[in-house]
Amino acid sequence: MTQVGPAVRLVISDVDGTLVRKDKSLSPQVIAAVHRLREAGVAFTLISARPVSGVLPLIAPLGIDIPLAAINGGIVFRPDGSVITRHGIDPEVVRGMFALAEGVAVDRWVFADGHWYASSLAGVHVEHERVASNQEPILRDDFSDLYDCADKITFVSDDPPVLKDLAARGVAQFGARATIGQSQTYYLDVTDTHANKGDGVTELAAILGVDLAHVAVFGDMDNDVAMFARAGMSVAMGQAPDTVKSAADFVSSSNEQDGVAHAIEAFLLARAAA
Repeated sequence: MTQVGPAVRLVISDVDGTLVRKDKSLSPQVIAAVHRLREAGVAFTLISARPVSGVLPLIAPLGIDIPLAAINGGIVFRPDGSVITRHGIDPEVVRGMFALAEGVAVDRWVFADGHWYASSLAGVHVEHERVASNQEPILRDDFSDLYDCADKITFVSDDPPVLKDLAARGVAQFGARATIGQSQTYYLDVTDTHANKGDGVTELAAILGVDLAHVAVFGDMDNDVAMFARAGMSVAMGQAPDTVKSAADFVSSSNEQDGVAHAIEAFLLARAAA
């Protein structure tokens, strides 16, 4: 779809696989494009699967001075890190998902009370998450004392069928009580029912007084499709799966090719000027 819609007043971007490159860096081109967008009178903010600690370092380079969302919308917070709203996972869902993962070859991460707890400190995904979360993991074998305060569970595996099977079983048992989906091909995230990007962008838009028809969103993965359905305009990155691309109004270049900058220049600044 490439229909011209209402003027865009607010842009909300996913982070990993969208805003930043594979090495988790913000390119100068993306930073410059975001500043041009803001100078044109269009507000810009973020919604991410990352915890708050992982979003905070992006605020100053991009000049963000409005609320943002972490944990797929489960936590909405101000640029100073203070929380506006929080939606934690139902403890019974946490307990049940850990039971479903018993004996499955996945690493287990729990994000709770601002900390990241992990079943292993080794592996490339741990190294990447150190950067993405902007903190060190706390090694755990037993997570049971965190069941009552978990904001997000992430199951990690480089074996796609393993995560697909766990996701299917999780959705079958807890799909009505949690948001269960992949934020990356190797991450299966479990969050509260309200901790999804559709509800997240809706809450951000409401706080900022912008009708969803005037919101544009950028994303690259299945968990971004929910916000594509809510916003007036949606842009998928060039490397996104075909199912994600087909759900978007526009397709940009990949995140490695500064897809956010390209989207701002090609699809948004002309509308902002108009």
